[in-house]
Amino acid sequence: MTDPYEVLGVQKTDSDATIRSAYRKLAKRFHPDVNPDKPEAAERFKEISAAYDLLGDKDKRARYDRGEIDAEGHEVQPERPFYRDFGETGGHRKYSGNIDPDDLEDIFAHAFGSGAARGGRFSARGADAHYTLPVSFLEAANGSTRRITLPDGRTLDVRIPLGARDGQVLRLKGQGMPGLGGGPSGDALIEIAVTPHPLFRREGDDIIVELPVTVQEAVLGGPLEVPTIKGKVKLTIPPNSGTGTRLRLRGRGIREGHQYVQLHVILQPAEEPELAEFLKTWTPRHSLNPRAGLEDA
Repeated sequence: MTDPYEVLGVQKTDSDATIRSAYRKLAKRFHPDVNPDKPEAAERFKEISAAYDLLGDKDKRARYDRGEIDAEGHEVQPERPFYRDFGETGGHRKYSGNIDPDDLEDIFAHAFGSGAARGGRFSARGADAHYTLPVSFLEAANGSTRRITLPDGRTLDVRIPLGARDGQVLRLKGQGMPGLGGGPSGDALIEIAVTPHPLFRREGDDIIVELPVTVQEAVLGGPLEVPTIKGKVKLTIPPNSGTGTRLRLRGRGIREGHQYVQLHVILQPAEEPELAEFLKTWTPRHSLNPRAGLEDA
């Protein structure tokens, strides 16, 4: 398991803001949409997302630093003392290397309140097994199926429900630890860890995306291609739209939710002498003071 700090290229002493900045840079560089024909980039993106899922969560990061969970978010089980480690203390008899089966059942019967006698023999339900499953933002939004491999080598197909949320726990009946004495197996509890998306964010069942537009597109308007969680669609930008203008794509969110496109006007990266010359002599038909009210603040 690779140290998540090494994956993101940061130090344990770095701030949350530094870790978040490092993740965003790497996510944009290795995102599958940017590298459509590079499977190694997709694997790197998954590794980066899993690392940030752990370090981007203050509680998980603290637990990892304390050694309570590993790099995959799994609980680190402390070593359990073996019965031979206990000697005679307080009048209790010392366990020997050979224990009679009937005595062993008595030990289990006293240790586990949930046990039950079946045909004169002790049985108990197996323990639940806990797992953390990192999924992408789009997998969680649209629903998907993921195959995972359990520590004992078994594979399970896990259905990620449409609109799954970060921290949501899925219960798979009977897929946990085996029972004792013929008792039923426990369940597998799989916690969903949704990795952030470089473009989309979620508000309830609505999806928000910020769309950069040029000054010309903002002033004149017109059709533009916009990404959604289900693919690209055409959206008509109204003339005279400014930064902060929010347009709705009905039904393009999660379930009954919508997608909202928030415009952000971007200036040309280089000088535009003609535009500058025009603005020097241009007199707006409608006056505007964008700083009105700031004098009283």
